Amino acid sequence: MTTRADGATVPDSTYVDVADVPWQPTRFPGIDSKVLMENKETGLSTVLMRWAPGTRLPKHEHVAIEQTFVLEGSFADHAGVCRAGNYVWRRAGSRHDAWTDEGCLMLAVFLKPNTFFD
Repeated sequence: MTTRADGATVPDSTYVDVADVPWQPTRFPGIDSKVLMENKETGLSTVLMRWAPGTRLPKHEHVAIEQTFVLEGSFADHAGVCRAGNYVWRRAGSRHDAWTDEGCLMLAVFLKPNTFFD
């Protein structure tokens, strides 16, 4: 256990039973998510994302670095395709839209939430 500055104690490790975390629809049709870790103060989050075949994410900006590891399927943007077992990261300030033909399951790490232009 760790004692915070406010005197509260918190566990050193937090284990997440991912199967028990429900899938939640996002505001984008065809994309569901499981938030595994989120710090609302900083914007840091780790998210399991499931994209249905044919899904497209509209143009957005990565306010900070984003990291994505594809577990199943593939997704693409103007720079290329990231397939199962591969990893892509995007620089702060990068803008793109993304899509999947076959569907995909990915683990994404966001340092800050993206900005969408819709």
